[in-house]
Amino acid sequence: MTFIIKPLVTEKMNNVTEKFPNRFGFLVRPEANKLQIKKEVEDFYHVTVVDVNTMRFAGKRSSRYTKAGLLKGQKIAYKKAVVTLKDGETIDFYSNIK
Repeated sequence: MTFIIKPLVTEKMNNVTEKFPNRFGFLVRPEANKLQIKKEVEDFYHVTVVDVNTMRFAGKRSSRYTKAGLLKGQKIAYKKAVVTLKDGETIDFYSNIK
């Protein structure tokens, strides 16, 4: 079972990576713990992980008005992980884009 869903490539995460060149963000499964995230990042990207910080985000209720009336729903809950690598190591997310 894979715990990493996708890397976070957002403007906010890019600012963190510019300030701290050895930190990278990932969207992970809510049931994943720090040890599982660390092992999977090390195996997949062949780097040494020093630290893992996680953040949980609750799903929020949302509603909007349309021609058909009021639509109600809920956004999904998710978990973010910020991984700190050993000095001098990096991950290139853009290497296999064609």
